[in-house]
Amino acid sequence: MATSNDIKNGTVIKEAGQLWNVLEFQHVKPGKGGAFVRTKQKNVVTGKIIDKTYNAGAKIETATVDRRDFQYLYQDGADFVFMDLSDYDQLTVSAAVVGDAHKYMLENQQVQIGLHEGEPLYLEMPASVVLEVTYTEPGLQGDRSTGGTKSATVETGAEIQVPLFLETGTKVKVDTRTGDYLGRVNE
Repeated sequence: MATSNDIKNGTVIKEAGQLWNVLEFQHVKPGKGGAFVRTKQKNVVTGKIIDKTYNAGAKIETATVDRRDFQYLYQDGADFVFMDLSDYDQLTVSAAVVGDAHKYMLENQQVQIGLHEGEPLYLEMPASVVLEVTYTEPGLQGDRSTGGTKSATVETGAEIQVPLFLETGTKVKVDTRTGDYLGRVNE
């Protein structure tokens, strides 16, 4: 057991059977009354964000979340199989935990997985990945980078918006959080 004075960014608090990651905290000592800790927390499983206040010295239960590097191997039905890069053990992760990240994952992609008591809680992708455009409508004469956008399918099957001048076979950098086109990659 810890106290509210031990709260820092990144602390994972176990409350009512759920895990909450502390995104922000602030120790407040008002002129009148007792001190308290104001926090902004994110539910590790659902992603819901709440504001919560604790009295100074209040007992809280912290959880240990182990963040480890894994390599994506393959998809097995609805589940995804990863290899732990520290001991080469394989871990099967459900599609619910992987979420939308599967749209940007290629085989051998390195990711971080947060584990609590051996159970995968969440998956973190790199901020951006390089993917090849496998299909897009051909560009027309006069299409420029300042013009509009068109749909393109990348090698993982995800659809993104790209500038009109891009063609099939072009490698592009994609933001894994939003799915936005970040630029062309020349190799």
